[in-house]
Amino acid sequence: MIYGYCRVSTQHQHEENQHFAIEQFCQQNNLHIDTWVEEKISSSKKLADRRLGTLLNTLTENDILITTEISRLGRSLLEVMGILQMCLEKGCQVWTLKENFRLGTDIQSKVLAFAFSLSAELSKSLLQERIKESLARLKANGKKLGRPLGAKSKALKLSRNKKRLFTLLEKGIPITQIAKILQVNRCTIYKFLERKKLASP
Repeated sequence: MIYGYCRVSTQHQHEENQHFAIEQFCQQNNLHIDTWVEEKISSSKKLADRRLGTLLNTLTENDILITTEISRLGRSLLEVMGILQMCLEKGCQVWTLKENFRLGTDIQSKVLAFAFSLSAELSKSLLQERIKESLARLKANGKKLGRPLGAKSKALKLSRNKKRLFTLLEKGIPITQIAKILQVNRCTIYKFLERKKLASP
């Protein structure tokens, strides 16, 4: 089977130009596209959420996937390498028109697949090492690690100090002043009181 794959990022773009380029190439090389796969979706979306992901699962040995350029497959180098590695393992080919790229089952492709795999492992290892070094440097400089206290934690803090909150309100103390006393944002108090009001019968 020969598959033609076209992708554009937005609804304002059209895949007709890619479709035409692939058709022209096939006519010049006496090829016929058995199935077209076209989609309008950003390459930043997960592969599983794209029609390309479904197509890759469909590919079998000796199938050919033709696209206009390699960037149509994915945005990041690692993602593209992963896609090409998957195709090599299935024994199918990937052809791109712009780069005149032909990934097949020959020895060069197998060497390339090994390079892809090694590169991915090295990139992952180097990234993990950089993260460890950065965290160690921040900790050495006295930086407190971990997530900052968020809105959810603030609301939990109010729940624990609910009695004190209502006591302060009964005394007529302004919300702004109460927020300072309880060390929370006044908007958090408003939201907390609104939730309590909605929860009341």
